[in-house]
Amino acid sequence: MSKLDELINERCPDGVEIKTLDQISENCDNQRKPITSGNRESGSYPYYGASGIVDYVKDYIFDGDYLLISEDGANLLARNTPIAFSIQGKNWVNNHAHIIKFDSFVTQKFVEHYLESLDLTPYISGAAQPKLNQKNLNSIPIPFPPLPVQEEIVRILDNFTELTAELTAELTA
Repeated sequence: MSKLDELINERCPDGVEIKTLDQISENCDNQRKPITSGNRESGSYPYYGASGIVDYVKDYIFDGDYLLISEDGANLLARNTPIAFSIQGKNWVNNHAHIIKFDSFVTQKFVEHYLESLDLTPYISGAAQPKLNQKNLNSIPIPFPPLPVQEEIVRILDNFTELTAELTAELTA
């Protein structure tokens, strides 16, 4: 029996509780401030959009650990780049990414892995421009095991992600 199986048997004998994102995190979308490219002052702080860093700017509005989740764009369906990704430190986030704060970095990484594995089609609206609005994001059911179980799942998935990246790099070379 694996360590994960043991933890699940010990910590979740009656199954895993299901929660929604708004029950386990704080949404910081109201603090976002988009800056048009013509008004951005170049600097050293990452300026994030729906799929990652868009630019580097002179100032920051966030400082800490956050999970960014794409709010709009074709990538929500195509999944060519991650739609959920963790960021740390001082940064600026525009209005194309939801900004989510967790009490625990382990939970943040757990939710990141979960959302990356999930088909979001039922939660996306908009025909011409796909959109994952805050209401739909908050309605996504998330299996929420105790922290030690989340920790082991994150450890396994982080290791798998690292090994996959190494193998891909070697195969590309």
